[in-house]
Amino acid sequence: MLDMYLKYLESEKRCSPKTVDAYKSDLCGFFDDKESDASAENISEIKPSEIREWTLKLMEENHSPRTINRKLSALNGFFKYMIRERIIDSNPVNKIKYPKEKKRIPVFLEEKKLNNYLDITNDVEDNYFAIRNQTIIELLYATGIRREELINIKINDISDNYIKVTGKGRKERLIPLTDNIKIWLQRLIAKRKELIARDDSEYVFLTNKYEKIYPNFVYRIIKNKLATAGFTGKKSPHVLRHTFATHMLNNGADLNSIKTVLGHSSLAATQIYTHTTFEDLKRIHNKTHPRK
Repeated sequence: MLDMYLKYLESEKRCSPKTVDAYKSDLCGFFDDKESDASAENISEIKPSEIREWTLKLMEENHSPRTINRKLSALNGFFKYMIRERIIDSNPVNKIKYPKEKKRIPVFLEEKKLNNYLDITNDVEDNYFAIRNQTIIELLYATGIRREELINIKINDISDNYIKVTGKGRKERLIPLTDNIKIWLQRLIAKRKELIARDDSEYVFLTNKYEKIYPNFVYRIIKNKLATAGFTGKKSPHVLRHTFATHMLNNGADLNSIKTVLGHSSLAATQIYTHTTFEDLKRIHNKTHPRK
């Protein structure tokens, strides 16, 4: 049953291999803990009390509410599929109360400091590798795309005014390009053609060995650049995604526009940035009001 469900996630739900592996890990964890397999017979016998006991066990093992909720969501999706396939009649997860998660304010970089740094580093060496590294940080900040989306950008995905990216669920979306990032991409592609006369790769960003870049490669570039700029705390590609959304919202963009650009499936995922904006507003209010 488990293999059937994972195949469904991959083929019909179009989940990425990484997502499918995460579901598999969470579901196997549940059945391993029960010391049973995911056969139709065993699935039909699972009661809400067993899931509740498993949830309490995870709490006792100091798993975070976010992790537990993710595991419960994986289990919930699995049982929904079993109902669809008429293996079971009801979903035992429906009677489980999910642990309450703390609201997390996204980590983002200071707008003025980041832009000053990008202005200073604008004049990079005139070679593919230096331009590649600068284009990566410029593009992540200019578009808010995910690291995986950046890695998979192909030359044909770039047009005069838009870039096409493939997000979660293999959904494609078009993101407008600023004049600044258009210049960087043009420089990068020109240097790429100059460097590699006979090139079979269709990807824009290549390693020093002319292979497709990978997640840790991007992470190292961003971490090193932000550390050089003097930023403390978390330094990652996803911080630049949070920074993009926060700065856009603080400068007047509406939530729906940001949701579309980020590729969120629901507005609820985008609303985390309103908390950041409120914190920013509170700071300004405390700083400028005459009756402090």
